Formats: sequence, C-alpha cells, structure tokens
Amino acid sequence: MSLPSAPDQPLVTGTVRDVPAGPADSAGPAAPVAPAGPVVLDCQQVERRFGGLVALTGVDLQVRRGEIFGLVGPNGSGKTTLTNAITGFYPPQKGRITLAGRDITGMAPHAVARLGVARTFQNLALFNGMTVLDNILLGRHVHMKPSVWRTALYPWLARPEETLHRRIVEDIIDFMQLQGVRDELVDAIPIGLKKRVELARALVAEPSFLILDEPMAGMNQEEKEYMARFVLDARDERGVTVLLIEHHMDIITGICDRMLVLSYGEVIDTGVPREVVKNPRVIKAYLGGARAEA
Repeated sequence: MSLPSAPDQPLVTGTVRDVPAGPADSAGPAAPVAPAGPVVLDCQQVERRFGGLVALTGVDLQVRRGEIFGLVGPNGSGKTTLTNAITGFYPPQKGRITLAGRDITGMAPHAVARLGVARTFQNLALFNGMTVLDNILLGRHVHMKPSVWRTALYPWLARPEETLHRRIVEDIIDFMQLQGVRDELVDAIPIGLKKRVELARALVAEPSFLILDEPMAGMNQEEKEYMARFVLDARDERGVTVLLIEHHMDIITGICDRMLVLSYGEVIDTGVPREVVKNPRVIKAYLGGARAEA
C-alpha cells in the first residue's frame, strides 16, 4: 500500500481568471520545477519542547524565494509548532531561524509580521459578527499608524491613509473573487469561502512570505482545486513565497516545488514531492508499518 499517486495531468492550469463558473477540473497534478532563488527562510537545528514532550528536534528547513514549499506530516508531527516557532508564538529553545538573512529567532509575532510574514491558521481565526469586508480590512493593521493627532486631523492625515487601505482591500476582494459576499456576515458563509476570506486577510498585509496552515481542510474537491489556483496566483502574480502545510497529497504534488516531511518532530525526508512520497519512511509515517507492508 502506498500514498496516493500523482496522476499525469496537472491539477491546476493557468490562473483563477481562466476558470469558468462551473465545476473545477478533475485532473491530477504535474511535477513542479523548483526555482533557484535565494534562501528566504532558513531554519537550522530547531528544537522546541513542552515540558517532557519533544515537539521538534534538529529540524533544518530552507525555503527559497518564489517557491511554494510543502510541509507535511501526520497529526502531531510538529508542523504547526514549527510555524509557531517561525512566527514567534513559541520561540525555539535551540536552533536558529533567519528570514532573508535576518535572525528572527525569538522575535515577537508583531515584529515578524512587520518583516513581511503573514499566516493563516489551522482553525479559522475570523471574527464572527463582522462582515467579510471588515474581516479582510483587519489584515491591514500592520500598515496602520493610529494616533491622537491623526484622529484629530482626520481629513488631512487619516482619510488618505484609509483610502489607500480600502483600495488595497478591494483589489484583494476582486483577486479572491469575494465580491458577491463582501457585505455578508462571515458567520453566514460556507467553510470554503471562510478559508478564502482568511487567505484574503493575509494577502492584504502585502506579505513577501506567506504561511498557510491547512488552508484546504474541510473542503470538497472543487473547493480544494479553486484554492490551489489562488495559492498559485498569489505566488505568480504577487511574488509571494509560500510555506504550505497540507494533508492532501494531490495538492502537495500538484503545486509545491519542494516539500519536507515531519514525523514525531523530526525530519524524515525533503525534496521534490514526486520523489519524497515514494520514500518507504514517509509511507510508513502516514499509513503505519502494518498497512504500509500490506
């Protein structure tokens, strides 16, 4: 028994603008070609413990500019812990993390965000009771400069800034094809659209590095393929480097340039997805020893 194999035809082709309103294509992924850009994110021997639990140990990871890099592993393997270490929520106790050559080990989350890092969360972190538009506007907070003087002199200082923020948000709403629900309460829209809203909120921060934590969880096949197209377009049209955590191997092999597999906090393989998914250790980590040998 093996991991799901990669079909010969591409999972996604072209851009989201090329996709008709009808059902998404059902073909499978094509092998991406890894770009040779400079290293943007460099994790060296990262270790994170929670009491006696070793969540990460000796993790090395390099993501190059322009890549969509897949981070996979069974539940509890340390994927979200690694992203939390990168973004400053749970700094590593050992090791070093650099972003574009700058040491960000232990840096506070808001400071990491100001360096151009945005993320989505495994569990939706949207604000119920607010509209889609308002939720997306919140993603601009990292660029806002509130002050008493700006409020007092609103027409001259704050209004031009708000106009700029609104223009960027409206552009992302068009990009993510959310025009039809922009004024709806986020509570009332389906899970697939909520995931799009969360991605839109990350993109309005104008990041250079984007971390997506299981953005396709809970989606049907059509929604997954549309989301894959949005991720590709974010990289191709907006120059965003992407670290993608995902359990769907068809997505990983279809849109990722390289990938890394974690198991019990350790790296068990890294490389081109089509080669990594054939590794017996990767198959065993996902399916278990007895089933992998069946």
